[in-house]
Amino acid sequence: MWDVTVFTKNRDRLLKGVVADGFFDAVLTQAHARGLLSDEHFTVDGTLIEAWAGQKSFKRKDGKAVKTPAEDDDPGNPTVDFHGEQRRNDTHQSTTDPQALLARKGKGKESKLCYTGHVLMENRHGLAVNCCVTQATGRAEAEAALAMVEQIAGWHRVTLGADKAYDRQALVQEMREHRVTPHFARKPTSIIDQRTTRHSGYELSQRKRKRVEEIFGWVKTVGGLRKTRHRGVARVDWMFSFALAAYNLVRMRNLALASA
Repeated sequence: MWDVTVFTKNRDRLLKGVVADGFFDAVLTQAHARGLLSDEHFTVDGTLIEAWAGQKSFKRKDGKAVKTPAEDDDPGNPTVDFHGEQRRNDTHQSTTDPQALLARKGKGKESKLCYTGHVLMENRHGLAVNCCVTQATGRAEAEAALAMVEQIAGWHRVTLGADKAYDRQALVQEMREHRVTPHFARKPTSIIDQRTTRHSGYELSQRKRKRVEEIFGWVKTVGGLRKTRHRGVARVDWMFSFALAAYNLVRMRNLALASA
């Protein structure tokens, strides 16, 4: 068995060798051989992964110092007063992990330095068929969804379920151009009309799409990605792919036991 130092020294070589993607694809090949994958109905969603960087590392890009108490009891870990200061990604950057961005799960939630992990799930058995990690820009969900479905669209028409965050006019139109029927949860001003929602498949997609939360829950608790221990998009993406491959293996085992 490798010593941890050997793994660390070879990490860059493993990243360049696309080992994580190869492992993920190998697991999907097994799932396809067992007839576990749907090629028609999918779900996409994203989740925030907390970065390995603290709030104190999120400093102004122009180098201007923040307020500190006159007498600090711990110079090595100084107290920083952010009260009244607007902290934004365009003016601030983490010195620990420059690619991590300040984001929050919703209104009233605290902002943290994060990445966004994206998953494309097939709806038959809830297996992850594609994934990626991006910076938490707030626009990454739509861009990642389009990039992932491009790999499955074109051969025949497919459906794609998602929550309201994906119900954007430009994204809906692009999905339709790729022969993808958007089964997104509708906003009040949605352009998704009864031509789509009147079909029973739309309601089915709305139920199935919630299963993706099981994937995120497993990845963050069992997979250890509630807070990543790596820095930079490439390394976080690397571990995210490994974690999802492991999830698929566990899911496939459970399906095999259930059918035995």
